Amino acid sequence: QVQLVESGGGLVQAGGSLRLSCVASGSIFSINVMGWYRQAPGKVREPVATVASGGGTNYLYSVKGRFTISRDNANNTWYLQMNMLKPEDTAVYYCNAMYSKSRAGGTFSSWGQGTQVTVSS
Repeated sequence: QVQLVESGGGLVQAGGSLRLSCVASGSIFSINVMGWYRQAPGKVREPVATVASGGGTNYLYSVKGRFTISRDNANNTWYLQMNMLKPEDTAVYYCNAMYSKSRAGGTFSSWGQGTQVTVSS
């Protein structure tokens, strides 16, 4: 069983910044992809940013240039630095890990509990 614990959400004014953190623990051999997703009221969950084990990143178009994802492999931790926040960034943010339990392979997915980010105008 793998647990993800998020922190760092909150209320911020438009133009402000927040930093989200996610720490993974449990039966992990390696985390292949670390990601952040968000879900606004009445909308589907969407990927915001991902970072692969080799360092390659992908971003939702609307956050490019404002958000930065980074990872600390040694501590199974990753971050989402969010700058120049906009009201439309308001959502519950979830971290996700695509991981392997052993060298034998197999990929599993785990989600954090979600953290609320609210951006006021």
